[in-house]
Amino acid sequence: MAGKSERQRRIAREKHRRQQELRMARRRRQRKLGVIVLSVILGAALIVSLLVVYVVGGSQHPSASASKSASATPSATTVAEPAHHCTYTKTGTAARAVSLPSVTPDYAASYRATITTNLGKIAVNLENSKATCTVNSFVHLAEAGYFNNTQCHRLVTSGIYVLQCGDPYATASTKLTCSSTGKIGTGTPGYEFASENLTDAKYPAGTVAMANEGSATTNGSQFFIVYQDSTSGLGASYTPFGTVSSGLGIVQNVAKDGYSCQYTVSGQSEGGAPKEKVIIDSVTIKKT
Repeated sequence: MAGKSERQRRIAREKHRRQQELRMARRRRQRKLGVIVLSVILGAALIVSLLVVYVVGGSQHPSASASKSASATPSATTVAEPAHHCTYTKTGTAARAVSLPSVTPDYAASYRATITTNLGKIAVNLENSKATCTVNSFVHLAEAGYFNNTQCHRLVTSGIYVLQCGDPYATASTKLTCSSTGKIGTGTPGYEFASENLTDAKYPAGTVAMANEGSATTNGSQFFIVYQDSTSGLGASYTPFGTVSSGLGIVQNVAKDGYSCQYTVSGQSEGGAPKEKVIIDSVTIKKT
């Protein structure tokens, strides 16, 4: 009897051991499956976020939906203005070959830009004392002919009211189709720099500000002109660096005609290509 009892206990222990091993194996499979599922979810989220940044209006664009919740204070390191030194970081491939701007701006100068378009001239007073490194870059690009024969590729007429320009991929002869697969809207000068002049930034009609890729260090060449007050739609995330002194009516008339095709992200309109072409023939700078 003792031998039989011992065998029964041994069989019971073996059965218990096998059951524990099976439970542990199931737990390992469940953990592995959980990691796979989490990886898929995170991967999908990353893809969606990249699409939101890069598809509509390209990699650099102000967004009404994204900007309403933006911080009212700068997210980049704040420097005393006017800045005496600028940092420009090489990144990616330039849409049009251009050198880096000087890192020592003429912070005491005053600048006036004239944007000559097929529809007329737009004069802009550049705010060098408030956004020195931004103005330094814009002046550099203008004098290098970077903006010549380019189109303003994006018009927004709801939520925010802006005309976006400054991408050489949108040439004067390009037919804008609002395609999510093309390069238009993604153009940069091959370098980027930090935002400025964001504290309590406002965007009334006539403001000229930098577009970016969603963070305060991703300014490049693309900029936008505000043709109707957009302060309530735009958070303080886009460097204001100039004010239109004449020619704003040109942009306002373009806005009245609307756009010919629409950029869309997650079912939300992000503006479109202007129905009336706006071609920048040149940008000239007057320094005083």
